[in-house]
Amino acid sequence: MSHFVHNLWAANTVTVTLLSVLLAMVIGAVLIVISDPAVLSTFSYFTARPGDAMNASWTLVSTAYADLFKGAIVDPAAITAWADGSGTWKQVFAPISETLTYAAPLVFTGLSVAVAFRGGLFNIGGQGQAIIGTIIAAMAGFLLPLPPVIHLFAALLAGALGGALWGFVPGILKARTGAHEVIVTIMLNYTANLFLGWLILQKGIQQPGRSDAISKTVDESAQLPSFGGELRANVGIILAVLATAGVAWLLNRSAFGFELRAVGHNPAAAKTAGMSVAKTYTMLMVTAGALAGLGGATQVLGTAHALTPQVAGNIGFDGLLVALLGRNRPWGTLLAAILFGALRAGGNRMQSFTGISLELVTVVQALIVIFIAAPALVKAIFRLRAARTARLGASMAKGW
Repeated sequence: MSHFVHNLWAANTVTVTLLSVLLAMVIGAVLIVISDPAVLSTFSYFTARPGDAMNASWTLVSTAYADLFKGAIVDPAAITAWADGSGTWKQVFAPISETLTYAAPLVFTGLSVAVAFRGGLFNIGGQGQAIIGTIIAAMAGFLLPLPPVIHLFAALLAGALGGALWGFVPGILKARTGAHEVIVTIMLNYTANLFLGWLILQKGIQQPGRSDAISKTVDESAQLPSFGGELRANVGIILAVLATAGVAWLLNRSAFGFELRAVGHNPAAAKTAGMSVAKTYTMLMVTAGALAGLGGATQVLGTAHALTPQVAGNIGFDGLLVALLGRNRPWGTLLAAILFGALRAGGNRMQSFTGISLELVTVVQALIVIFIAAPALVKAIFRLRAARTARLGASMAKGW
C-alpha cells in the first residue's frame, strides 16, 4: 500500500497533469470571486465578519463549478426528471453530447500537431489547414450531386485532401529549401483565412438572396448524422476515435512511424541510416495537414453546415493546446480534447446560469497548459517525489 501511495504521489506525467488541472481550477475560483462585485464587497469588512466573505465566495464558486459540471457531464435534475417520467433520456445525455460535439474537431487538429511534434516539426498551421479543409468539404457538400453515403465520404475526403495540400506546401519547402515550418505555416494561416473571407462572397458560393458573408448550405446527404433531438453529437466523434487509433498504429506499428520518430529524435542519424529526411518531412506535413483538414470537415459537415468567416473557430490553435496537454500521444490527445470540450460545453451553461464570463474558461485552459509546460513548478508546489518513470524533461517533439 505504501509503495502504491509513493508511486501515486510521484512526479510522473499523470500526476503532474491532474495536479495542473487542479491548480488551474483553484486559480479559476479566485478569478471568479474577484470578478463578482457583490462577493468582492464582502471582503471590505473581512476582519469584522470573515464568515460573510467565505460563505459568499463558496456559494459563488460552488454554484459556478456545479453549472460547469452540469453543462459538461450530467445534470442530476435531468436524471430525476427521466426517472419520474417528466423528462427523456436524451436530456440526461445532452451535456455529454455537447462535450463530444466540441471535442470532435479538436481531436483531429490535436492529432495533427502531435504527429508533427513526434517527427520534430512544429505545425503552427493547423488553423489554416482546418480552414482549407472546411472550405473544400463544404464546397463538395453543396456542389456535388451525389447519393447520401457516397456524398458524405466524398466531402470528408475532400476536406482531408484540402488540408493535406495546405500541409504539403510547408513540408516541401522545409524539405527542399530548409524554410522554417513555423514561419511558413503562420503565413499560410493568414492566407487561408483571407481566402475564406473572399470565397464566401463569390457568386455560386454565397447563399442566394443573402448579402452577408455566408455560403450555401451543405446538402443533407453530406452532413454527418447526429443522434437527434437534444443530442447534437454526431458521427464525427466516432471518426475522431478511429483516427486516434489509426494515428497510434501509424506512429508505433508502421514503418513510416518508425522513420518519423527516428527523424524526430535525430535527423542526422536517420539520414546516416539511409532514411530520406526530406521525404519524411514532406509526408509528415501532408499527414498532419490531412488530419487538420478532417477536423475542419467535421466542423462544417457536423454542426455549422455552411461557410462563414468564423466557421472554423479556433480549432487549429486549440489543437496546439490539446496536443501539449496530451503529451503528443494519440490517446492522450483524445482525452485532452474531451477535457477542452467539457470546459467549453460547461462554460456555456456557467455563463448562462451564473453569469460568469465564458472567457474565464479560456483562462482556465491557458492555466492548465502553463502548468503542464512547467512541470518543475507543479512539483515544487506539491513537493512531489522523484519518479524513475517520469520523463518530464523530454522534449516536446518526443512526447511521453
